[in-house]
Amino acid sequence: MFRPLQLYIGLRYTRAKRRNHFVSFISLTSMLGIAVGVTALITVLSVMNGFEHELRERILGMVAHATVTSFSGPIEDWREIARDLRAQPHVEGAAPYVDGEVMLAHGSAVTGALVRGILPAEEPAVSEVLDKIVAGDVSALKPGAFGIILGGGLARMLGVQVGDSVTVVTPEARISVAGILPRVRRFQVVGVFEVDMSQYNRSLALMHLDDARLLFRTGNGVSGVRLRFDDVLAAPRLAREVTASLPGFYRATDWTVYNRNFFRAVSMEKTVMFVILMLIVGVAAFNIVSTLVMVVTDKQADIAILRTLGATPRTIMGVFIVQGALIGAIGTALGVLGGVGLALNVETIVPAIEHLFHVQFLPADVYLISNLPSDLQPTDVMHITIASLILSLLATLYPAGRAARTVPAEALRYE
Repeated sequence: MFRPLQLYIGLRYTRAKRRNHFVSFISLTSMLGIAVGVTALITVLSVMNGFEHELRERILGMVAHATVTSFSGPIEDWREIARDLRAQPHVEGAAPYVDGEVMLAHGSAVTGALVRGILPAEEPAVSEVLDKIVAGDVSALKPGAFGIILGGGLARMLGVQVGDSVTVVTPEARISVAGILPRVRRFQVVGVFEVDMSQYNRSLALMHLDDARLLFRTGNGVSGVRLRFDDVLAAPRLAREVTASLPGFYRATDWTVYNRNFFRAVSMEKTVMFVILMLIVGVAAFNIVSTLVMVVTDKQADIAILRTLGATPRTIMGVFIVQGALIGAIGTALGVLGGVGLALNVETIVPAIEHLFHVQFLPADVYLISNLPSDLQPTDVMHITIASLILSLLATLYPAGRAARTVPAEALRYE
């Protein structure tokens, strides 16, 4: 425990005197180094959190929070299953679907696609894809009309627009007198949607559920039921709970499984960036070591006098721990203030810089997200603050221990 004497002398040594302006300058640079490191850490992690949140929202706008499927193939009693699922707590929506991989052809253009059969009236309960239609109308997606809605990228690759026809080729073959032939069906393009996720924009096509069941020969069954929960982060747990409540054997796959590698990569990048940027704080902590070593060397006589007056080695050690801790605390406080302020205003500052210098950091035609979103997390600020203070305290141990081992007779020999 630090006593008033240790605090008083430690604070006094922190201020500049006539003989040690250079030592005080090194102390100032140490504070600024810690402040810059903490500011950079808070800002970068907030921006990465913003990117993760933005991508998660875009992904979840296209995919359901979870899907329920059967181990035995298509779900025949899907209406009852969907009704039971909607009655479960935390379930906001449930909609059936049929999906399959096909080849789409128009003229000489051929490309692969993922077809999803939906019920237009129930799909908005689990996804936002129907809100992204930029051409055509979802009302044209009627059973038996064989209409199809294409992603914008998919429509451009095929060179089609609303009103054109595309040929859908399924991988399931049929046997005829001419031999084994692929199953082919012509669909009319009744709509085009545009989303910010290229993987869906260039590969997803929508059709009515009844047409998809006929195309993929699922009979009265569907591939599964898609769900939306009131808490997206609790989807893994909620998916297991609602599946366990159903009669029969069903499995649930939540959105984190479909995008596990992506979010794992984002998490790893955040960890790596934290470690790399923490090195800035580490360098500033080494400056604290050099500062205190110079102070200890400069104050050898003072330390010796204090020892002869009855100060214990523990008291001497506390003096320099106070000085180093003060440098670290001030630098960390300045860094937290700067980092929080910058993270909260980065979405305003970056466009202002782009406008001032006529540059664009994230061109929209190259990057998925063309702005710098920020999501400041209090836990990140707390972890960074604690790590910075711990590094600052660790940096004081060697100089303080060296000061505590000072021998008064040796230090006063040439005074």
